[in-house]
Amino acid sequence: MPFVIRKKRRKTKIFMPSLTQTLGPTLHPSKAKHANRLSEEKRLMTELIERLPPFDHFLQNFHYSITNWLPFYWKGFRQTTRYTYVLTDLSDREALFKNFRENIRREIRKARNHGVGVRDDLGIDSFLKVHEATFQRQKMEMPYSREFVRRLNEACTAHDARKIFFAVDTRDKIHAVAYIVWDRESAYYLMGGADPALRNSGATSLVLWEAIQFAATVTKKFDFEGSMLESVERYFRAFGGQQTPYFQITKENPPISRMRRYFSIPWKRAQ
Repeated sequence: MPFVIRKKRRKTKIFMPSLTQTLGPTLHPSKAKHANRLSEEKRLMTELIERLPPFDHFLQNFHYSITNWLPFYWKGFRQTTRYTYVLTDLSDREALFKNFRENIRREIRKARNHGVGVRDDLGIDSFLKVHEATFQRQKMEMPYSREFVRRLNEACTAHDARKIFFAVDTRDKIHAVAYIVWDRESAYYLMGGADPALRNSGATSLVLWEAIQFAATVTKKFDFEGSMLESVERYFRAFGGQQTPYFQITKENPPISRMRRYFSIPWKRAQ
């Protein structure tokens, strides 16, 4: 059970790092009977919980393959259900396209009719320029630094596990971008964006469609990495993916320093 820990202002937080959709426990598949498998999950998860370091705040998003969080509930954790959208079978290109809502198919055709094509050779700085502009349009700061994204890109490139797609017109203007990573089971839409002045070209749908088609050559599924924002959810849903719930697990403990004082002075327990 990997976790990231941060200590700041006497607070210890276990949290989700930037651009990481899920963490949580990873258990080997079991061939035991259902009841025995649940017992084994309880034992293993309880052991993992007990090995966590002392913390003030805990927050992790579990991968959707984890459907049993009861051991965490019994240890005082709380759960919020969140959603992503997943294309679970990438093997039939025509079926995928047919399952898109008509507005997505229309946008893809619109972009192509206006001379927009997709390429993958423009590099991380060109991607960041468009990606950052998406936040600026919403009057928001990018929630991570350019240097952080560059380091992530270097790591993913070293493992041959990323590809960047650029929707570009005949004047070499970048309309939209998509950054995906993948493993043996799934590709993940990690980052994206569009030029605020060119958002109506249909290029965002085109670039995602190209990313999905590429993903079919390297893995089994495509995970849009969801969003609880209504407008974003509506857009991802239009690609025909399966709505897939996953758990956000949280817990807040009393300040560690106060707990230490409480348990070290017997008369305070009586009070």
